Amino acid sequence: MACLDLPAPASQTHFMAHTYMLFDFGTEEEKAQLARHKLEGWKQAFRLDKKLQYKLDRGETEEKEGAEPAAKAAEAPKPEKPKATAKAGKSKAKQKSAHAQVDQPAKDAVPTNGKVSLVVRLYFSGHEKLTEQRWLDRIPTEEPFKEASPRVVRQNEPQFEEVAKQFDSLE
Repeated sequence: MACLDLPAPASQTHFMAHTYMLFDFGTEEEKAQLARHKLEGWKQAFRLDKKLQYKLDRGETEEKEGAEPAAKAAEAPKPEKPKATAKAGKSKAKQKSAHAQVDQPAKDAVPTNGKVSLVVRLYFSGHEKLTEQRWLDRIPTEEPFKEASPRVVRQNEPQFEEVAKQFDSLE
């Protein structure tokens, strides 16, 4: 091995540029969730786990949403276990349907008065430029995204640092 005293070769990994896509859904939480579901389907179908990432930004309502489900969970009484009788099966079915009715309004009670936006990060390497461009063309033309005023922010644009910080601060 004569190469032990030679300098190490250059790294084979190259910098991968990020591209952010911003979608403003306004107060339409349902469309934002539909868009999130569509992105999740694409991630699984095309194996884009690290290359396509997204985060929802709910703005000011995020703090309120965290407090409301905890309060509703505390208010909802737990059904008592029925005693062993011949009608126990029927009472369990009634309790399950009553419990399902209690849970349903809790899911639908998500406040829709806050502004919802979706931040999507595409993270493709240099040799995948064509794939990245196809996703940049495809995503804004799909149904839940078209009406959300799509905006693309690339690596060398002035808003890039601001959007990158926003994406990193979201959960």
